[in-house]
Amino acid sequence: MPIAWPDGANAAVSLTFDDARLSQVDRGIPILDRYDIKATFYVNPAAVKERLEGWRKAAANGHEIGNHTVYHPCTGHYSWSRDHALENYTIERMEEELLEANRLIMELTGYKPVTFGYPCDNAFVGRGERVMSYVPLIAKHFICGRGGIQLEVPMDAGFADLAQVPCGGADGYSLDDFTSRIERAARHGGWVVFCGHEVGDPAWQTTSASVLDELSSWLTGRRNEVWVATVADVAARIRGTREARRKPQIVI
Repeated sequence: MPIAWPDGANAAVSLTFDDARLSQVDRGIPILDRYDIKATFYVNPAAVKERLEGWRKAAANGHEIGNHTVYHPCTGHYSWSRDHALENYTIERMEEELLEANRLIMELTGYKPVTFGYPCDNAFVGRGERVMSYVPLIAKHFICGRGGIQLEVPMDAGFADLAQVPCGGADGYSLDDFTSRIERAARHGGWVVFCGHEVGDPAWQTTSASVLDELSSWLTGRRNEVWVATVADVAARIRGTREARRKPQIVI
């Protein structure tokens, strides 16, 4: 069943960025703040320290700070992740690091993460017969986990598993790439989540700063049609709707 978005909006949109890259504070957040658009940033504590005051200000201004783990573990097929390869993790180790990341992020920014972004879109630990999904851990400790599954159809927010919410890339997108996805979601009352990394001039793993500015302006002009909100805010609305529907209806 579709989710009713605030003020009769036809779609929900969440802008997310990973890794606490310097350009997010230096170039991305000033653009978003100019249009009063709140985004979700999935951060690693060590990276936050490099622009600590900027991240504290972002959190105070209403941007969401999410958990992206302590060490950004991914499959060891990425050579840079070999020291923190998920193939060598256990569920216990992952849970310890998730909670440690929450503690460190809260200590640094004053914001307690309530949603999670899967590094490299990987959601497993172990090898062979010992491989396990850590999606249940995310469901246990967070109200939402933003994954990286790209769908050929708009996300059905009423059906979505909030522990592994699909998202689409933002890096390298044109304004038309963004708006066409949003307009398609609006035709179905859906939720579209974008994921970016750097913010700046066009390059690998970079969301164009000029396109982000154009998109922010476009979204501002459609506030009655599109609800732009953090992952936490959208997930909370979906959860609240589901809980209300589960309550028994009293007929008098």
